[in-house]
Amino acid sequence: MSNVSNDKHTAILDAAHTLFGSSGFYETKMSDVAEQAGIAKGTVYLYFKSKEDLFMAVTRRDCEGYLQQLENKLQDHTTFTDKLSVIAKHHIFYYYERKQHTKLFFLAPNNNPELVAYMALFMEQYMQAVVKVLLEGRASEPELMAQSYIGMLDRLKMDILFDPSFTEVDAFKRAKFAANLFINGAMNNLHPAEDDKENNIANEDIE
Repeated sequence: MSNVSNDKHTAILDAAHTLFGSSGFYETKMSDVAEQAGIAKGTVYLYFKSKEDLFMAVTRRDCEGYLQQLENKLQDHTTFTDKLSVIAKHHIFYYYERKQHTKLFFLAPNNNPELVAYMALFMEQYMQAVVKVLLEGRASEPELMAQSYIGMLDRLKMDILFDPSFTEVDAFKRAKFAANLFINGAMNNLHPAEDDKENNIANEDIE
């Protein structure tokens, strides 16, 4: 893509993210996206053949960004406990930063097999990123633990989506609580070789 084409492509995705998030898939029109992006409606169709295609592109960009940002954050930390804390903060704050765009998650196109398949792939990739951290920490049953951790964080994020009064302080509190709760449980499920190495930090507060 040329720079101009790339700029228009990005503008369309940004506009669609805002409108899908605030109005939902079914209430958003391609003409609305064009107006929000400051371009002609016909130009939108040069980049995306349908509204479903555009929604998929928005979803892909969001999910790929989520995984890449998580990987970058994990690379900045070395200890098992720090990495688990990073995962919690990343999960909770991803939704906190999008709390004005909840309809992107709840009012998506129904029965779209491409979207369903992609979200299943994303969740598997996310789970494997968490499994990798758990394997590095020599945790037993890493896949079950990864599923449990993500499940706990997913439940905690629901307050963000449904409570208009939810604050940044609340987000930090939940991330810290989830990390400490899971870390203390994880310490009891390490392979013996790691027990002594990690026990001395098992009860430390997560920053």
